[in-house]
Parts: sequence; structure tokens; C-alpha cells
Amino acid sequence: MSNEHITLHTQALAANPDLAFFWEATKKESMLLPHCADCGKTHWHPRLFCPFCFSNKLEWKESAGKATLYAATTLSKASEPYIVAYVELAEGPLMLTNIVDCSLDDLQIGAPLTLTFSPMSSGHFLPVFRPKK
Repeated sequence: MSNEHITLHTQALAANPDLAFFWEATKKESMLLPHCADCGKTHWHPRLFCPFCFSNKLEWKESAGKATLYAATTLSKASEPYIVAYVELAEGPLMLTNIVDCSLDDLQIGAPLTLTFSPMSSGHFLPVFRPKK
């Protein structure tokens, strides 16, 4: 995966210290998803309020680590080309992420995916997906 891409995520980590616990969980290869205790919906991306009902009563639950490919493309002009994709998490939300360990030609819409983690220079790990084997 491109170093430029991981640098953007490292900058996002530094920009929002209120979500440090989310990134700390990635060090244990765990992705936490915000689930609203008021409306019952799970959402992505991590934030401190529900985008559906604006409640701040969130429960942070560990992701099942399963997703389905919704859409994908290769960013071929990057110094190291990589796949950017929307995946539908088993918990319901769509997530913009990367697909690793394959080429775009190996993927089909609707394909099952498994959560994995890509190391960042900060010591945290970036949640990404790979085709389910």
C-alpha cells in the first residue's frame, strides 16, 4: 500500500485526539464500530455522535471483520498503485477502505472480504480488507 495513503491516515489520527481509543484498539488488530444506544444503528466512520439521530450515547463494538465488496477502483497514478473500495460491513455501514493482497482483476462486486490490518509508522494499524479465502 502506498506510503502517501498511510500518511493521510496518520495525519487524521493526530487531528482527532478524542478518537485515540479507536486507534489504540487497532494496535491489537481490533476495529471498533460505533453503535447508537438510542436509535440502534451502527455507523462508519468513527465519530462521537450518531449521524442518524445525533445522540452521543454510543457503544463501541468490535467488528466481526467481514464485509462484501460494493465498489472498487485502482489508483494507478500513485507512486505505488493501490485499490480503493467501498465495502459493506457485516454490521451494515459502507466503509471506504483499501483492498490488499490482490489485483482489481481478482475482485467482483459482492465478493466476500475479510478484515486485516496494515501497519502505520505511528505504531497503529489501518483497517483494510482482503478477499476471503
